[in-house]
Amino acid sequence: MSRTNEMTQAQPKQQVQQKPKFSVAITTDGYQKLVRNTLGDPERAKRFIASITSAVAVNPALQECDAGTILAGALLGESLGLSPSPQLGQYYLVPFKQKEKKDRMGKLICPEMTKATFVLGYKGYLQMALKSGSYSDIDVLEIREGEYQGRDKMTGKHLFSFIEDDDVRETLPVIGYMAYFEYLNGFKKTLYWSKKKMLSHADQYSPAFSASAYNKIQNHEIPDSEMWKYSSFWYKDFDGMAKKTMLRQLISKWGIMSTELIRAMDSDGSMSEIANGDIVTTPEADIPVEAPENIFQDAQAAGNEVEVIDIDAV
Repeated sequence: MSRTNEMTQAQPKQQVQQKPKFSVAITTDGYQKLVRNTLGDPERAKRFIASITSAVAVNPALQECDAGTILAGALLGESLGLSPSPQLGQYYLVPFKQKEKKDRMGKLICPEMTKATFVLGYKGYLQMALKSGSYSDIDVLEIREGEYQGRDKMTGKHLFSFIEDDDVRETLPVIGYMAYFEYLNGFKKTLYWSKKKMLSHADQYSPAFSASAYNKIQNHEIPDSEMWKYSSFWYKDFDGMAKKTMLRQLISKWGIMSTELIRAMDSDGSMSEIANGDIVTTPEADIPVEAPENIFQDAQAAGNEVEVIDIDAV
C-alpha cells in the first residue's frame, strides 16, 4: 500500500476530536466553575472533586468514559447526599458504549464513545430511606439454609429463625432474601423472595443475564478465559443485585418515599451529560446501549481488570 493511500485511509479518524480524560477535564475552568456553582460551598466542592477523582482513578473502565457524563453523574449522586466511593456501594458510575450517529447523508454527527450512567446501589437505598426520617429501621439480608420457617397459618406472614453463630451462618448456602422496614409509628412490613424466584426475576428482566449461564458459573463449568463475556453484576454480585431488587420492590409498593428518594429511583440507570454549562439527563429507557461485553473485551485487550455493573432494570 502506498504512503498516499495510507494517509487517505487514516484521514477520517483524524477528523474525530478526542475529548480529554476526566483527570484533565476536571481541572479546567469550565468544570471547576460548574462544580462550584452547583454545590455552592467551596469546601464541599473541593471535597467532591477529590472524592470523584479518587473513584475514577481506581476504575480503568470508568477512565475511558466521556468526562462530562462522569461529572454529571457524580453531581447527581452528590445532590442526593451519596458517596462515590466504590467501597461504600451507595451508587456507581457504570460504563457503556454508545454507537456513532450519522445523518441521512452519512456524515458523522457523534462518534462512538463510552459514557457513564448513574446506578443506585442497595446501600444507597438504605441511606436515603433512613435520611427521609420516616423509618425507625430498614434493612435487607440473605436468608441462609435452615432459617426460613414457612408461613404463619393464620396470617400468611413469613417466619424466620436466624442462626446466631455468624461463623456457622456464613458457611451455609443462601436460599432467599428478606427486606423489611418499620415506620416511626410502629407499622412494619416484610418481603421475602426465594433465590429461585430472584433467579427467575433476573432472567426475565435483565437482557444481560441468563439463569442457566449463572448456574454454569456456580458449577465452574465456564473457563476463566470466557468469563469476560459475563460482565453483568447479576453474575459478579448476585446477592448485591438481589438486595437492591428487594429494597426497590418493598419501598416502591409499601414504603414512604421522600422527594429525594423518588428522584433517586427515577434517576437509577439514567445518563447525564453536560451541555452548554447545564446538566441534561436521559432516562434509562431512552439510552441506546451497546452490549457491555464489548466494553469488557476492549479493556481486556488493553490488559486492564474491569468492573462493569449491570444497568438493567431491577
